[in-house]
Amino acid sequence: MRIGIVAGEASGDLLGSGLITELRRLRPELTFEGIAGPRMIAAGAVSLYPMERLSVMGLAEVLGRYAELHKMRKELIRHFCNDRIDLFIGVDAPDFNLGVAAQLHKAGIKTVQYVSPQVWAWRQYRVKKIARSIDLMLTLLPFEAGFYQKHQVPVRFVGHPLADLIPMENDKTAARHLLKLPQGKKILAILPGSRSNEVQYLGGRFLQIASWCYRQRNDLHFITPLPNPERRRQFEQCIAQHPEQLPITLVDGMSREVVSAADVVLLASGTAALETMLLKRPMVVAYRMAPLTYWISKKLVKLKHFSLPNLLLPEPLVPEFLQEGVTPELVGKVLLEYLNDEIKVRFLTQQFNEVHMQLKRNASVTAAAAVLELLDKGN
Repeated sequence: MRIGIVAGEASGDLLGSGLITELRRLRPELTFEGIAGPRMIAAGAVSLYPMERLSVMGLAEVLGRYAELHKMRKELIRHFCNDRIDLFIGVDAPDFNLGVAAQLHKAGIKTVQYVSPQVWAWRQYRVKKIARSIDLMLTLLPFEAGFYQKHQVPVRFVGHPLADLIPMENDKTAARHLLKLPQGKKILAILPGSRSNEVQYLGGRFLQIASWCYRQRNDLHFITPLPNPERRRQFEQCIAQHPEQLPITLVDGMSREVVSAADVVLLASGTAALETMLLKRPMVVAYRMAPLTYWISKKLVKLKHFSLPNLLLPEPLVPEFLQEGVTPELVGKVLLEYLNDEIKVRFLTQQFNEVHMQLKRNASVTAAAAVLELLDKGN
């Protein structure tokens, strides 16, 4: 049996690879094709397009690539219908994948969306399209399942694979030795995002924040993991344009080890914030985007907080800074507070532990079982 599968960025590649691995363990005869990243390809998927072509975020940015994305989606739908697949799985990337699923569903192909769009936060009218297009929604977060049940969309809360992969405790000293970081320094990890537009809007600003912190404390050392060669070159350009020299280590990949080694983390919103929470590291979340994207988002988004930890915690504990609020002094002061307040960090760690246990559900196994149940239904 053939399964179409599409992921659009690194976090989706991670989720997709775990799902493919488990599905192939249970049903070795299954084959997978679509749009995949390196992890999914290693797990056995055939990628018809480079995954990087879907790695774009923001309304203004998507508009600039609309023609290319529209053509890609049209060709993919034609391929899946002409060389008929048995089931389609969209992994995250909802604006792209739900359009594919809608057309395939009309053609009688079963459809799954793995990772809910933030329909509970903005553009709630999309739930009607989802109900018409998706045979099964797999959610990573518990409150999402309740939303879909309320709207009579078939749903399964599977937990988050990162909560299964990341141990409840991790060794900071071992991570520092692995990364060859200087001893006796406070480590501030800088994660400006995995997308080009994120590094564009955050890379230079994060370096300004790092410089402000370094002027207050010269015992700091900075480290940044870069997900691929393109982002590394882009961030190196930010460093070259930065007027001050900083003690900073650049690492290819290894974001989990980098966060494990850190005393505090400055990061863009997204999956990295969830991973940092699961690694029990204090963090500050900051995000900047194109002015048009921000203006439109302000009109549409209904949430008070935008980082995943604050949506999962009983009360918001992770500092968030947005757009022009991402300033060296404002963000830097909060980062340095974590280095001086052990009681605050211990309380935060306790809260992060409780969320970790809630999300630890053996997600890939649970998701694979749900997919096979749907695949076998009616056969």
